[in-house]
Amino acid sequence: MTTPNSLDHGPDQRIQEAIPRNGSRDARHVPLTRGQRLAQDAADAAEVRKYQTHPDVVALRIERIRSQVDRLCWAGITLGLAFTMTNVQVFAASGSAVWSLPWVAAWVLDPTVSLVLLAVLRAEQITSRYQVRTGRWVRGAKWFTLAATYVMNTWPSWAVGSVAGVVLHSVPPLLVFVAAEAVTDLRDKLTDAVTVAVNGRTTSHTPTRSDTAVAAPTAPETARSGEGATEDGTAALSTPEPVRPTRRRRRGTFTGYRDLARRAWTPGVEITPAWVRQVTGCSRGLSSRLAATLAADLTPNPDTDREVST
Repeated sequence: MTTPNSLDHGPDQRIQEAIPRNGSRDARHVPLTRGQRLAQDAADAAEVRKYQTHPDVVALRIERIRSQVDRLCWAGITLGLAFTMTNVQVFAASGSAVWSLPWVAAWVLDPTVSLVLLAVLRAEQITSRYQVRTGRWVRGAKWFTLAATYVMNTWPSWAVGSVAGVVLHSVPPLLVFVAAEAVTDLRDKLTDAVTVAVNGRTTSHTPTRSDTAVAAPTAPETARSGEGATEDGTAALSTPEPVRPTRRRRRGTFTGYRDLARRAWTPGVEITPAWVRQVTGCSRGLSSRLAATLAADLTPNPDTDREVST
């Protein structure tokens, strides 16, 4: 007597029992060997990696990290300035009676200095994003506000000779000073990282179906086997699409950009800010000055030519 479990359902039942537990099989429902499964895993991993290392994906990740760095730095700077507010108020009040006019006005001193510092840092956040260098007055304003905050925080401790008080009240202002200097350099380097990632297009490309093919035959093997050959017997090789090279953005001085543009200029080329940015990779604000300087240096002067000819 046979039971339902002992019935033989034919070849389909045997194939189903032979399928591995992970369920890997091809379109004909034939179990895949271990090597075939590894080949599929390798192709899938290669496709995922090509998308993960795509310039746009890498640049997007760097921009997200930039946002996280900005939030953390702003939080630390804001908390440090908030800690110094009470010390500056005590310094400015100078023992005035509570709720008197000098005592209330003393609370305005620290926010006045802090708002100027925050305005400078906010402007540097944008200029460093596009790698535009600020002048000496900007750095001088930042250092003056930080120095004023430090002096007003530590002066009472220096006056009474309290070393512990000097150390305690020195940490927040110095931390704000270091963070203000470091965050500008960090933004600049993150912009460089985005530029390098985008310029990586010359070596990266979007994965195609042929990139992920499993065990695809190479060109010499195809030519020897005769598959994919043309009428004259040569192998029909796929010609990759030409990749348009992109110029990596350079960073340097005004003189360096000017010399680079001079070497790239040829007679008949109109010197415009757009052309200067194209050949040097400089910022938009600097390209106008470079274009004006190059136009004055390279464009012939009719009056000078007339004097030389006479």
